[in-house]
Amino acid sequence: MKSPPSNLDRVRRHALSLLEVTEQPHFAYTSFRVHGKIFATAPPDGQHLHIFVDEEQRELALAVHSTCVEKLWWGGKVAGLRVDLAKADGRVVDELVNQAWARKAPKRLTRA
Repeated sequence: MKSPPSNLDRVRRHALSLLEVTEQPHFAYTSFRVHGKIFATAPPDGQHLHIFVDEEQRELALAVHSTCVEKLWWGGKVAGLRVDLAKADGRVVDELVNQAWARKAPKRLTRA
């Protein structure tokens, strides 16, 4: 059964449930960080989420979830994924957030 579409409040609850995550402003955006390292940001419109996963995870998500994710361009290169929260399955967003968190978190946290 498909979970309902995601929204920023749902993403926020999930991200903040991960170990040692904080939410802080990042220019006009909000950002989710683990030990000061940003793993996701959300523009002020609250309709999208930018998730910083590695290249392999990004390419897999683009292939499997092309209706709700696209490449996130940052400084002339692809830096992650831009997720349309109105179209994205909540479980997919949670998994991508988990992957981005694990990429930035200290190894002692990912083993916990």
